[in-house]
Amino acid sequence: MTTPQEPRRDQRARAVAAAIVALLAAILTVAGTPGPASAAAPRVAQRWASLMYHSLTPTPAYVQLRKTLATQRATLATRAQQLSTGRDAHGTAQAGLATAVTADAAARTRSAVAREALTSARNTLTVVSQQRPRNGIAVTGARNTITAAAQTVTTRRTQAREAATALKTAQAASRTATINLDKATIAWETAAATVRTNQRKLIALDHSAELAAQAAAISRDVVTEIRPAFVVADSTTVYGVTVHKKVAFAFRRMLDAAKADGIILSGGGFRTKQRQIQLRTINGCPDVWTAPASSCRVPTAIPGRSLHEIGLAIDITSGGTSLTANSAAFRWMAANAGRYGFVNLPSEPWHWSITGG
Repeated sequence: MTTPQEPRRDQRARAVAAAIVALLAAILTVAGTPGPASAAAPRVAQRWASLMYHSLTPTPAYVQLRKTLATQRATLATRAQQLSTGRDAHGTAQAGLATAVTADAAARTRSAVAREALTSARNTLTVVSQQRPRNGIAVTGARNTITAAAQTVTTRRTQAREAATALKTAQAASRTATINLDKATIAWETAAATVRTNQRKLIALDHSAELAAQAAAISRDVVTEIRPAFVVADSTTVYGVTVHKKVAFAFRRMLDAAKADGIILSGGGFRTKQRQIQLRTINGCPDVWTAPASSCRVPTAIPGRSLHEIGLAIDITSGGTSLTANSAAFRWMAANAGRYGFVNLPSEPWHWSITGG
């Protein structure tokens, strides 16, 4: 037998259960169902493009420090010039001091000699004055000698005073030059230390080589990822050269850098599979589909294998001519292209791609 309260308890229990179910449904609706982990993973080509972008785009801190360092290097150059001037002035002052010391010593010696000559002349006058019979001519001559000797003493004394004054001036100039040289040396050393410190900081902030190396390490995976799904819409034009969008930024930066160095680069990038077939025929490949590229008059990859067909290779030209191993443009590329993610196919100086193939 049931009591009147039991139906009411059942109703309340069902209501609570319904509320819990509704709450859980609302939570699941808001949160959504998590997708597979692979959906959040970046594509390899995008990773390559991102690495190269960050490799070629300095951080604000790097840019600011580079500007600061440029100013500090200019200051260092000024300090170096001041130091050079200070050394020259110090050398001149030291030479002047040496000359003044020599001149002072010579003047003192001449003054002493003049005084001795005057003393000797006076002694001579005493002797001839005491001679009997008196020799008037000798006395007069002795007196004239004394007069001349006295004049010489006066002259030599004046010269000695002038030499002493010149020596004091030279000594003061030497002290001033030494003080100025010390100041210039300290200023230069301080500026040089500041430049060295910030150069080390700048190197520490520069991760471009590391990022470019990471991009190079996945370049073959980029090819593997892009080739099966490539469509022409994946390409774009950079200064008249059609390349894959993922390499466009790096390629543009490379051409800009070359131009800044006086090297004008262009070339041929993307081409269709049909064009690759035509080139195989034009270049005399024994068989369009099977003959190795090296068997053609001009090395030409088998259709479906060329990186040109997916916009990841460029045949570089300069001045309308394909690069040769002894050209200035090739030397520039050999020295710099790696920074932009491009590698040369050794057998073809003009052929550059993200893998070197």
